[in-house]
Amino acid sequence: MERLLNFVYAYRAFFTFLLLEIFCAWLVIQNNQYQSTKYFNSSNRMVARMNQTSQSIREYFSLIEINTTLAQENSVLHKKLEQREQTLQFLQLNQVDSAMFHQFDYVSAKVVNNTTKYYKNFITINRGTDAGLKPGMAVIGSGNVVGKVKSVSSHFAVLISLLNLDEQVSCMIKRTGHFGTAQWDGTNPSIVNLKYIPRHVQPAVGDSIVTSGYNAVFPNGIFIGKIKAFKLNNEAPFYEIKVELGLDFSKLAFVDVIKSKLKKERDSIEHITIGEPK
Repeated sequence: MERLLNFVYAYRAFFTFLLLEIFCAWLVIQNNQYQSTKYFNSSNRMVARMNQTSQSIREYFSLIEINTTLAQENSVLHKKLEQREQTLQFLQLNQVDSAMFHQFDYVSAKVVNNTTKYYKNFITINRGTDAGLKPGMAVIGSGNVVGKVKSVSSHFAVLISLLNLDEQVSCMIKRTGHFGTAQWDGTNPSIVNLKYIPRHVQPAVGDSIVTSGYNAVFPNGIFIGKIKAFKLNNEAPFYEIKVELGLDFSKLAFVDVIKSKLKKERDSIEHITIGEPK
């Protein structure tokens, strides 16, 4: 410590000069619009390069896990494709309309920006109107619910994440078939709340929570998570249920946007029959 103090004392003139230079530069930037604009443009470019480099490094060290996940997804998709072909063959033999089996299309996209530390988190992907994306479309990743498309440009789309206080997903307890709503409370990024499960239901730890299919956005049965804990207060009409998500949002690299072919038709007939929701 004494040597450090002696070093600072010996070079006190240099350090004083350096501090004054920094202070003068700060005054110039603060009081001159041109210099201020140049400084912030340069700093923003530098920060963008650093973020891009950091993201590339994270993606590089996650390649093994990403490839493993993609291989598992491919295996699941192949199995589903085989099951679908068998189902369609059966329907064709029985002369049944198979339109409902072609209700959804899927568009793959890469995540280029993602947050999990805020109360309202968003995800940016590298697909937009060029791939037919529109606001309101559902998004999944590794077979789990991710969120919905919020806004789109020609080549990018911003998703409202499930880890967002404003996002709610209609879901159900797979074992019992009872419906509820999944919503994040802004605390733990691996836990969401399952709301509106009435007191007569008997949930259990480990029960799977999946999408209900009550809207034309998400297909029925998309995995959300499993019940981690629950409690029922005296006189409370609904349970307090914590659901552990099946997806680690901090490792999200690729997603699938779901395009519902029948959503417009369904929304139209509901609007004509029921009217605007109050």
